[in-house]
Amino acid sequence: MRKGSIVNILDSEERKALFEKALEIGRTPNVQAAFPKSRTLLVSGEVIQKAMEMKGNAMSIAVNGRNSWVIEGALRAAQKANSALIIEIAKSEGGIEKAYCPHNIVELAKVVDKISNRLGITVPVAIHADHYGIKNEVDIEKAYKEIPQMINAGVTSIALDPSHLPNAENLLTTIKLAKLIQQIAPYISLEVEVGEIKGKEGLSTPDEAEFLIAGLNAHGIHPIWIAVNNGTTHGIEADGAGIQTSLTAQIHEAVAKYGVSGAQHGTSGNSIYKLLKIAMETNTTKANVATALQMISWGCEVDKYGNAKMENKKPVKVPGKGVTEESWEAMMKLVDEKGWTGGNVKNLNKPIDEMLAAQPAEVQERMVADVEAFVYHLMTDVFNSTGTADYALKAIEEANGYKIARDVKVIENPADWTEDMIHARAAKLESDKGPEGNFDD
Repeated sequence: MRKGSIVNILDSEERKALFEKALEIGRTPNVQAAFPKSRTLLVSGEVIQKAMEMKGNAMSIAVNGRNSWVIEGALRAAQKANSALIIEIAKSEGGIEKAYCPHNIVELAKVVDKISNRLGITVPVAIHADHYGIKNEVDIEKAYKEIPQMINAGVTSIALDPSHLPNAENLLTTIKLAKLIQQIAPYISLEVEVGEIKGKEGLSTPDEAEFLIAGLNAHGIHPIWIAVNNGTTHGIEADGAGIQTSLTAQIHEAVAKYGVSGAQHGTSGNSIYKLLKIAMETNTTKANVATALQMISWGCEVDKYGNAKMENKKPVKVPGKGVTEESWEAMMKLVDEKGWTGGNVKNLNKPIDEMLAAQPAEVQERMVADVEAFVYHLMTDVFNSTGTADYALKAIEEANGYKIARDVKVIENPADWTEDMIHARAAKLESDKGPEGNFDD
């Protein structure tokens, strides 16, 4: 394999010239309005997707920015690897009304822009609203208010996720909200989802995926990514089953004619072997990493896959790594007071943020450096995304702007995808939604 190698297609002078050009023409209109004087290249997810396609068998890491140290470490790794990058936050992590992370989705672009300008980052970065969950009519009403807010704040890519709902309602809700995005900002890239991320239960099927993507196609909606339940989980990979490559490949084959690629969720804790297979044997171009990077930034003991070691359902800290011992003691005291165990220690992120920001500079640097090292390892040894920043710059140059041309068109008959027909088609699908419960991360 190409372990540790970085193959760039531009020399330093070409890269510098194309970066300057991309700053002029490649930033999306909402980013230009929000950050008019910025030298951070915030782009649509379409640019990232195109870069992965151009390199081939490459996945962009999508880093969940649960704290500033994770964000900075990811940016530094991307610059070192000359890799395009996605930084995201899920609605459950950083929702406008409710969040357990310090930076919510309307603040994320500003945080990334500030850190990136300070560091002099020159690789393209997409700001992605991940898992924008819709579970009922109230959520739909809120979405009509929140989606414009997110776009105005610099979000360049959105994952609409009504996958909690039955298949017909998932499709109909996605159509409604995707139309809203198209009206406001047609350059925003779109991710959709079929099947909640529940591990080995409630697995998605190729028929369900094709139903969703074909129905969207009939209504003139062309997502670039589809997320599915292919056997993995959010948070810590507990049962060892993990990603099912063959199922993933079958699903991607079912939607290939619609120009859709895969987004791999629940990456933390899966073996490098499984992730390599996903990169090489499926059409996955985006892979989310959240929990592992959070744990690494704190200095928790993790295995080579990013799974945190647990004792008494609490993570174990490595002395001299991550946060100070005093900070860790305060964190574990709060964990005990709140009764947080296992993956629920994620709820620490918001209440401890100010305390961690007051730590000595050398402590914060080691937090960032360890995240940087792990993300760089994934980019170079697993995701094959090194050098994709050059491809992204070339894509912007060839498009002469921020909107990347895609080989997609309406191939379904809209008359076959009315609301009544959608319900009738959905009724014929064999579908297992798996157990009830909250599977947000």
